[in-house]
Amino acid sequence: MKVLTAVIAAATLTAMTGLAQARDLGPDEAVKLRDAGTIKSFDVLNQAAIAKHPGSTTHDTELEEEYGRYIYQVELRDQKGVTWDLELDATTGEVLKDVQDD
Repeated sequence: MKVLTAVIAAATLTAMTGLAQARDLGPDEAVKLRDAGTIKSFDVLNQAAIAKHPGSTTHDTELEEEYGRYIYQVELRDQKGVTWDLELDATTGEVLKDVQDD
């Protein structure tokens, strides 16, 4: 019984730690960060993403804070209908991840 309790406690702590590391930011907070110059404008970030796949259009976007870093997530659809998931450092505009969505 003690082993089972320890396993459940460890799993719960691991899950809670993962949740605490990434936090979705709402529109109001995102605008404040942009206006303060903490992150790049959303137009600049979208253009950086589109530059990786010229002619594509943006769909879902999201701003998160992960491990003290602002990450802008954007989904693109290219001219062939292929969907791409990109992550950019919202402070610098650097593309961190660029993968085709399954």
